[in-house]
Parts: sequence; structure tokens; C-alpha cells
Amino acid sequence: MMAGVRQYASVARAPFLLLPPTLVAAGAAAAAWDGVFSWVRTLLALIGLVVLHMAVNILNEWSDMRTGIDLETERTPFSGGSGTLPAGGMGTKAALVFGLVCSGVGLTIGLWFLWKVGWFLLPIMLAGAVSVLTYTDVLARIGVGEIAAGFGLGAGPVVGAALVQGGGWSDAAAAASIPAFFMTFNLLLLNEFPDEKADRGGGRRNLVILLGRKTAAWIYVVAGIATPAALIVAVILGALPALCLVAVLPSLLLAKPVQWAASDPSEPVPIPALGANVVWNLATNSLVALTLIAAMFLRN
Repeated sequence: MMAGVRQYASVARAPFLLLPPTLVAAGAAAAAWDGVFSWVRTLLALIGLVVLHMAVNILNEWSDMRTGIDLETERTPFSGGSGTLPAGGMGTKAALVFGLVCSGVGLTIGLWFLWKVGWFLLPIMLAGAVSVLTYTDVLARIGVGEIAAGFGLGAGPVVGAALVQGGGWSDAAAAASIPAFFMTFNLLLLNEFPDEKADRGGGRRNLVILLGRKTAAWIYVVAGIATPAALIVAVILGALPALCLVAVLPSLLLAKPVQWAASDPSEPVPIPALGANVVWNLATNSLVALTLIAAMFLRN
């Protein structure tokens, strides 16, 4: 069966590709706050991050089908994969090729940035490449998958989106990258609870499996609290303008997942809590970007 556009979009987890634009926006806005910005480079950074995020999702689905995880997982709207490969909507070979093509596009854009901006981008690029190509089959099996996700789809892209503007290091981007790390860390961590049984059978070793549901749930709570705390500290230290305190407000959405974590994490994660976890990520990164832009115009 030849896969169509819908199947390709499904295996790439298209609804979840809203995260990269918020990360690039936060990094580019931080660079603009520090005095440098390029629409062309921002757009290229966005394309590069989107295709790399697609690659992670696709290669994850390819691997989960090979290991049998996709055949055992109980899917929710926010976790458990798309179900495209188990349903026969696409073959595993086609998925692998699609994932590698997306990785190649991201690599090409990264090499262009190395040529234009400088080799100081290389460490971030290498860390991103390792995260993309080894996340599912290596990093998620040795207990560092959440940290890799927090960097690869959190802190790294925010700092990287600022660096590619060509103005060098950005204190504002570094400050914005810390809450981005915690949020993506938590985005993955909470989604691992519904997949615990399938992940365990498929050989994964994430925090839920290594530490148990109760301890992993409290780690979620601590990382959740660290997110608004990082923003407040950044404003106090002058790395971010005071207006960025508005970005603390979406952390109120943590009420549902934190209530579940503090009560009985042995119970299934409520769907509204999983949804709140996603919206919290997107809203916080977006507000960091918007308040940086607003503060820049108010300063001028």
C-alpha cells in the first residue's frame, strides 16, 4: 500500500509540530532584544527545527514498530504514537527513508549556518544530531531520554535560534532556554506514564521505569515549579525584561497534572492533565517571545 499525504503527516505527528515555532520565536526574539535579527535566518532555523522534530517523531515510530512497542501501547491523544505503522498506513522502510530524508534536510540547513555564522555552532549542532539519531534506540534506553529531549527540543533550539542571527551570545536567549528545557523535559516525562507497560516490554529505561511512578511524578512537579522560578530569577538578574513575568501565568495550567502527581500517580494520567501539559509548553514559550518583542518596542 502506498502511503498518502495523510499518512506521512500522521507518522510525523503533525499536530505536535507546534513546539518548534515557539522555541525559534523565543530564541529569535531574545536575539532581537539584544540587538540582532534576521527574518531569513529565523525562517531557515524554523524549517530546520521542524524537519528535525519530524525526524525524531518518524524514527521513533519506526523503532517502536520494530521493537513491538507500537503493538502494545495504549494510545491517548497526546501519547502512544500515531498508530500509522501498526494500522498498515505506511511500511517501516518508507518510514525509515522519510525520517532519514528529514534528518538530511535539517543537516543541510545546519551546515549552511556553520558556513555563514561560524564553527561555534558545531557543539549545539552535534548535540542536536545525536538527540535526533539516537534518542529512541539509545538515549531512551539508558535513562537520559528526558534530558536529551529537554535540550534537543527545548534549551538547544532557543539558544541556537539566537546564535544563528549572527550576533554572538545572547544572555536573554540563555535565560529563555532554561524554562524551555524544563518544559520539554516535563512534556516527555508526563507522556511516559501512559506508555509505561509498553515501554518496559520494549526495553526502554526512562525515569518512570527506573525510579517508579511516584518518584517520577515528583520530579515532574519539581521541574514544573522550576519553570516559572527560572523566569522570575532571570528577570531579577536582568537577563530578561520585567514584562517577561507575564510568561509565568501559563504555569497555572500545571494545576491539573500537579494535582494528579501529588494525589495518586499510580492511577492513569487524566487526559485533561496531558492536554494542559502541552498547552503550558506552547503558551509559555510563546509569551516569552511576545513579551520580549513588546519590551523591545517599549524600550525604543
